[in-house]
Amino acid sequence: MGVTDDADALTTRCPPLAALRSPPRRHFGAAVPTRRSAPRRGFSYVDLVEGLRDGRFYALKRILCHDKEDRQAALREVEMHNLFQHPNILRLEAHCMVEKGAKHEAWLLLPYVKGGTLWSEVEALREKGTFMPEQRILLILRGICSGLQAIHGKGYAHRDLKPTNVLLDEDDQPILMDLGSMNRARMEVTNSREAMAVQDWAAQRCTISYRAPELFTVPSQCIIDERTDIWSLGCVLYCMMFGEGPFDAIFQKGDSVALAVQNPIAIPTTSRYSAALHRLLFSMMTVNPQERPSIEDILQQLEGLQATPAGQVTTSI
Repeated sequence: MGVTDDADALTTRCPPLAALRSPPRRHFGAAVPTRRSAPRRGFSYVDLVEGLRDGRFYALKRILCHDKEDRQAALREVEMHNLFQHPNILRLEAHCMVEKGAKHEAWLLLPYVKGGTLWSEVEALREKGTFMPEQRILLILRGICSGLQAIHGKGYAHRDLKPTNVLLDEDDQPILMDLGSMNRARMEVTNSREAMAVQDWAAQRCTISYRAPELFTVPSQCIIDERTDIWSLGCVLYCMMFGEGPFDAIFQKGDSVALAVQNPIAIPTTSRYSAALHRLLFSMMTVNPQERPSIEDILQQLEGLQATPAGQVTTSI
């Protein structure tokens, strides 16, 4: 996580964030473009800042806005944050829009979660030759589901659920972040033009290897709803179980993810997880969205799952 070189702007350009300063040391985190890279539409920096009054660290997300459309998208993300006060959804501390010549930056002040992302934890375990024990998977999965339940309960869908968008706090509780792709859960498509618009939007806003099948080729008469998140949740569960998403390798090889998602997922023969957890995974990753469980159904199934026996710390590859 880079430290902002624009510390004075925290007080002179953004009054809501006046009581902040840049600490003198760097922390890892979200990618920051190099000086040679051209900022892309909607691209964001994440800087570590320190509260002058409370001494706490915060994450300052700076979204580059090239035009009115970008500014509206950034303010939409702010609006999504303000809808929720939930322990499994990252809260927004403050925000403002900063002018930088002909362009703008939306500054979102967020809590700094020291534990990092779920993806970084999966990577660390994989490098050690181990995966998560089932008990820990169930704990994290319940928290993710709790956050999704709050989002779905207000009629919205996250649309970009993936391990890099889940933070883990010091108690291993997951926190959903990056609400920039959130929109109304129910999208009614009545013609081919609307279908193409939804498909193009998904291509820009929904990470390809965690994107639900119905968003790759959108029918001209259909309803897209929050069950896109259930598919993505299944991909996240698979990643926790096996160290990578079910379609990560396909994407990295340059093969068609759009074709791959139409086929049943393959479970590694070395899996040591329970049959019940496998069944839950398969239910989430059903190609037909109408056959996927709701988030309430999943939470109910989780209540019935048995925890991993005490003393089992890791599952070996």
